[in-house]
Amino acid sequence: MDKIPLLVPLMPTLEQAKAYFAEIDGNRHYTNFGPLSRRLEQRLANDLGVEQENVTTVSNCTVGLELALQARGLPLGARVLLPSLTFVATATAVSRVGMTPVIADIDAEGWSLTPEIARDATLREHIDAIMPVATFGNPQDPALWDAFERETGIPVIVDAAGAYGNQSAGSAIDVVFSFHATKSLGAAEGGAVVSPDPQRIQRIRALSNFGLDVRSGTLVELGTNGKMSEYHCALGLASFDMWEQVKEDRRELYARYMARLRAACPSLQFQNKPESGVYPLMAVLLPEGKDAISIGNRLSNAGIDTRRWYTPALHQQPALRDCTMVGEPMNANRLAGRIIGLPFFLGINDAQIDHVCQSLAAELES
Repeated sequence: MDKIPLLVPLMPTLEQAKAYFAEIDGNRHYTNFGPLSRRLEQRLANDLGVEQENVTTVSNCTVGLELALQARGLPLGARVLLPSLTFVATATAVSRVGMTPVIADIDAEGWSLTPEIARDATLREHIDAIMPVATFGNPQDPALWDAFERETGIPVIVDAAGAYGNQSAGSAIDVVFSFHATKSLGAAEGGAVVSPDPQRIQRIRALSNFGLDVRSGTLVELGTNGKMSEYHCALGLASFDMWEQVKEDRRELYARYMARLRAACPSLQFQNKPESGVYPLMAVLLPEGKDAISIGNRLSNAGIDTRRWYTPALHQQPALRDCTMVGEPMNANRLAGRIIGLPFFLGINDAQIDHVCQSLAAELES
């Protein structure tokens, strides 16, 4: 059997996207919030059940996180609480805008920063903002975080990079999505910020255009070039044309894959998340005593590509060694070295899934 890759992005073909590219040719508008950008924002708003004024596109999710933090008016050095188990961009976004990451543990079941963990952290440390993560596509509960923000007055920005299709918008919190090629809804590169406050969206839009007031040419704030080009918006619109089928296919694949994993590898553990989610990857927890690096190396010898997702954890990263850690990261330490990403992509067939499951089962039994 040929090597089974970890991920194979599903992006629109030239045929599927060419009508949108032709529009760009006709409009002669290539970036700077062009017609396709506005149309993509409208489709996102419709899909999320919000108004278009509550959405703006950005060049990628990392920039979206940076701008969402800036738009909250937080001071330089503001202390932003993050989960220990997340992609490093969650932390780099905080640092790149002159703020300070503060790292907390995760819950043992959902592998996420919860409002309960955040409340405890605010009793131990001064916290100016919270950035929970929709870990591996597992959505954060917007109602709980809305209540948290209203009760504490602490801004909440959800890093929902890999959770489009699962994560809902809130009535107080902001949410940031990624449309990277590996995500469920892809545009090669891109992202969006969703906020209940249209004024925050306007501020994020201005910050993504360097912080300029374009009417007067005045630099009002120090922003960046964070706009999503019309070409990427064209791909995003073409992906939306496939979205209903993609959601159905990803749900079916996840259910089929999980049934085989549970049957073949009963000692595996799984993140507690909705079974009906639209997931872009498959991350599983090896049993105690098993290591993702050694298992991954042996699976590679069997022609199976794997990855250590979100590890080392943030508090274990050399560049973040000086960050404050709230309490002991017991769950993160217990889980991080045992989480392994398995091949997961639309188009993987049953024979490939069975090879992954049987090879993993053999390694777990050895």
